[in-house]
Amino acid sequence: MTFMDEYKKWLSSPSLSAEEKAELSAISGNSKEIEDRFFAPLSFGTAGLRGIMGVGLNRMNIHVVRHATQGFANLICELGRKSMDRGVIICFDCRNNSPEFAHEAARVMAGNGINVRIFDSLRPTPELSFAVREYGAAAGINITASHNTKEYNGYKVYWDDGAQLPPEHAEKVAAAMSEIDIFSGIKIADYDEALASGLIKIIGSEIDEKFLANVMAQSICPDAVKAAADELSIVYTPFHGAGYRLVPEALKRLGIKHLFPVPEQMVIDGNFPTVKSPNPEFPEGFALAVELAKKVNSDLIIGTDPDSDRIGVMVRKGDEFVTIDGNQMGVLLTDYIIGSRIAAGTLPQDAAVLKSNVTTKMADRVAQRYGVYIEDTLTGFKFMAERIKDFEKTGEKKVIFSFEESYGYLIGDFVRDKDAVTASLLVAEMAAAYQLRGMTLYDALQFLYKKYGYFKEKTMNLSMPGLDGLSKMKLLMEGLRSDPPKAIGGFDVSRALDYLNGTVLDVKSGRVSEKDLPKSNMICFELSGGANFIVRPSGTEPKVKVYIMVEGESTEDCEAKISQCEAFARSLQG
Repeated sequence: MTFMDEYKKWLSSPSLSAEEKAELSAISGNSKEIEDRFFAPLSFGTAGLRGIMGVGLNRMNIHVVRHATQGFANLICELGRKSMDRGVIICFDCRNNSPEFAHEAARVMAGNGINVRIFDSLRPTPELSFAVREYGAAAGINITASHNTKEYNGYKVYWDDGAQLPPEHAEKVAAAMSEIDIFSGIKIADYDEALASGLIKIIGSEIDEKFLANVMAQSICPDAVKAAADELSIVYTPFHGAGYRLVPEALKRLGIKHLFPVPEQMVIDGNFPTVKSPNPEFPEGFALAVELAKKVNSDLIIGTDPDSDRIGVMVRKGDEFVTIDGNQMGVLLTDYIIGSRIAAGTLPQDAAVLKSNVTTKMADRVAQRYGVYIEDTLTGFKFMAERIKDFEKTGEKKVIFSFEESYGYLIGDFVRDKDAVTASLLVAEMAAAYQLRGMTLYDALQFLYKKYGYFKEKTMNLSMPGLDGLSKMKLLMEGLRSDPPKAIGGFDVSRALDYLNGTVLDVKSGRVSEKDLPKSNMICFELSGGANFIVRPSGTEPKVKVYIMVEGESTEDCEAKISQCEAFARSLQG
């Protein structure tokens, strides 16, 4: 079926509302827009779906949500009555249409005879992961597009271990969706009837309290907070999202006396009216928080993204505020968690730290100095969750901390995805501990550089949106494989590690050898001087991500090396 055939099918379907048909009729003369909406369905993977909201096969709307849910329901039903009875937990964030999409997912699951527990209002993503494990559910669904801009929404899927869906299950869901008609192939129940019969249940504060009890249990040195509480003040912003209630509650229970939420951004609003993007990686989103921090004389700002799985931190440096980036915060937390647990006598002998293979090597230096095992995984917390699960089975290691450069942190193992609620707690506690030593977190970072060496990283996003975006991404990766660069930014390329094909190319000799690499569409170019230049397509957004990682004699030396590689990265966008 061509994109125009698909467009006509949707336009004539009785399943569409008058408003939806009007939206499609309005683009009847715009073939490029029609093609963009109908050239292919949104791709379903281990992270589920994510896309721009609107009517169409390649958009996020109730029909696409129902379609994905039917495919997911087929998988659960295939596993039998026990999995259907264990049921599904459904959560949603602050985005426009998130509650509606969540209720449609509940209706489809109920229509397939699957028990559903749905949250009474928006909740953080890590609480969904926790709830799946706590209730012994078969799976979970979260309606969120994480840190994307207001135009987007998404459909995250979780398995019974609280981690994102394993690849083999995602493939089964995608295969089922290809066989299901998006309109006529859906089993759907009346929401109110399913609620009255008990097939759908509402959950709320009872699971909040259990989740918060586990969050608070991750505190290592609560006495440090008590000692610093009179002087320590923190500004917090949830960026209009799901952290608005539980993050402040956790900080108050920790003993933070002077907490200043940003009033304008405590308002739940999927339009994110006070920021261009609700991504805590972008310092410009913290403008209101910085203004408030200067007013109340705070040294620390914490921000969580709309589904509260990522955390961004800014700290005072003189009269200004600077960002502690994802790698830097991971290093600070690695050092603090290990060092504090040693001091408290609570570090397991088999302690382990996990991080992604595009994350700073400085964390390796920290863990190794303490004698703690550290391991790289592929990018994505689902891979870290797999390792946690493996270690649980073998009893080989106890994972105390997991993180990746994209502002995601997991303290402990009671959830199996990024957790900005618990991370906020530990950042606040760490700030208190350093304040007692007369240091801000910025000062602490400089101290760690002197102790462990100077490292610097930069992540670049090469945006490739639209109809031809996937094609551009594919051509870029194919080109780098077939004709790898001999030099990047003035640095000779020594080796090219191709994670997709499991090969290592010695660039100087041209010799190719096989290596047991975890399979991923990623290429790592090892450069002279110990630098790495890594390229991989994003799994959730239309962009290619480039990671530049260097070590140097000083901060300035590292920054110079990063700059040398940036121009080459930009050239890849074409």
